[in-house]
Amino acid sequence: MFQEKLLLIPGPSPVVPRILDVLAKPTVSHVGPDMVRDIKEACENLKKIVFCENGEPFIISGAGTLSMEMAILNTAGPGDRVLVLSQGYFGQRMAQICLAFGLEHDVLESEWGKAVTAGELEQRLRAKNYNVVVCTHVDTATGACAPVEDYASVLDKAGSLFIVDGVCATGGVPERMDAWGIDVVLTAAQKCLGTPPGLSILVLSEQAMEKRRSMAAVPAYYSDLLRWLPIMHDPSKYFSTPCVNEVRAFAEATRIILEEGVEERFERHDLHAEAIRSGLAALGFSFFTDPDYLAATLSVVRYPDGIDDKAFRVGLFENGVVVAGGLAQTLGQVFRMGHMGNLSSAQVKFAIGAVEKTLQGCGFRFKPGSGSEAVNKVLKA
Repeated sequence: MFQEKLLLIPGPSPVVPRILDVLAKPTVSHVGPDMVRDIKEACENLKKIVFCENGEPFIISGAGTLSMEMAILNTAGPGDRVLVLSQGYFGQRMAQICLAFGLEHDVLESEWGKAVTAGELEQRLRAKNYNVVVCTHVDTATGACAPVEDYASVLDKAGSLFIVDGVCATGGVPERMDAWGIDVVLTAAQKCLGTPPGLSILVLSEQAMEKRRSMAAVPAYYSDLLRWLPIMHDPSKYFSTPCVNEVRAFAEATRIILEEGVEERFERHDLHAEAIRSGLAALGFSFFTDPDYLAATLSVVRYPDGIDDKAFRVGLFENGVVVAGGLAQTLGQVFRMGHMGNLSSAQVKFAIGAVEKTLQGCGFRFKPGSGSEAVNKVLKA
């Protein structure tokens, strides 16, 4: 018999029944009134989620990597210099995108588990001018959350366009586009926003759109945001057929976020991160990420001595919870647990209970119930 597992990888995140119900509705015309209404509402809601009053939102069929590519191609062209602030695996992907399209770029890289500081960015900008600076807000390989507001303050003085990769942050960690001076937030549907994978999502500031309009062309067709702009303004027009059900489910996801309250959602992410880490620490686990850079959306967890990575993750799966292994240099040394999106306190408690069962199955000695006790203390349950 099929047993549903609690999906706590660094995305996709669990999808609540209310969103699944919309996803399962009959497919409607991609230019019909139902679709028009949902795209328009989703765009307006998206601007509220990233605190952008006059920006241009884009909701396009594709993965988060497409969002990354679109953000770069529509703001940087021949003669422009791009600086990539890399906290880990996905910062390097941004550099690879620049390389693939022949864009002049440099990488300012931090140690894994930490982030580039605003001071390091400022020092680099004294040595060289950049038209575009891009950073990963939360790197899903390292669990590091970058000081985006501090970067924005530095870049405001430099005059560079600022792109934030919010794939593992948007909707779970504050990204205040107007107040901070962010020019592009790019993300995807399946992490903090709580929808199944399938959508590339961007919001561009007026300054970023002006930059795109000033460019004669971009080396892309589908990824050219000027081809999509008329569709975002009037979804009854046609450019390319979107994944209709996914877009409608995303619209429902944005309603859920605004009903909860964006600020309240950030607070819940902080609370669940604290609860999960408290529970894991009480059981003998530690964390890969530097404490100054811990993200509210996922944890990269080191094993106590004597616990085998594969055996633990297999056992945890059998106990009802799915987590991810490490990437690159952390492979076999850590597991990555997502705690984002529409995750409930009951699911947090279940997850730590499953970890306790798994440790027992591995023959690890610990005080039974200590993890759950620590979680309940944080959640005040």
